[in-house]
Amino acid sequence: MLPLSEAEIRSSFVNCSKGDAKRMSVPSDLDSLDWDALDFLGWSDATFAGRSYVVVPGDDGVTGVALRHASGSSRRAQMCTICQTTHPSGGVALMTAAKAGAAGRKGDSVGAYICSDLACPAYARGTRTPSLGKQYRDDLDVDSKIARVRENIAAFVARVVA
Repeated sequence: MLPLSEAEIRSSFVNCSKGDAKRMSVPSDLDSLDWDALDFLGWSDATFAGRSYVVVPGDDGVTGVALRHASGSSRRAQMCTICQTTHPSGGVALMTAAKAGAAGRKGDSVGAYICSDLACPAYARGTRTPSLGKQYRDDLDVDSKIARVRENIAAFVARVVA
């Protein structure tokens, strides 16, 4: 992923108002991020519980999506639909996004079970592991896991924009 400025991030959002994009907290460490190891930028809003954001590169630039998630969690292990990493209780959350445009203003939304910490790129690369000791066997090599993350997050964003 190419490095982004705060202004580029804020202007990329498709499913929230310009005012909401202006008020959201943006990661303060943009200059120190390892952008080459990111397939998308994801973070939780430290000032607003239950809010998270992803910014995903695409053919036409980057697309930002505001997410909401419940603070309660399942007591069972769950698998992320983006990176297919299994996490113990609380490691995966149902994240919902209002659809872009008129559909979103009408109340339509889409959802997916996603790693609560939005660290799918790190899980795919093996630089981070969930606290659940035993994982399902995944015979894909790292490049294939990275491609899967990119395809799955792009598909989710496409559902938001559609």
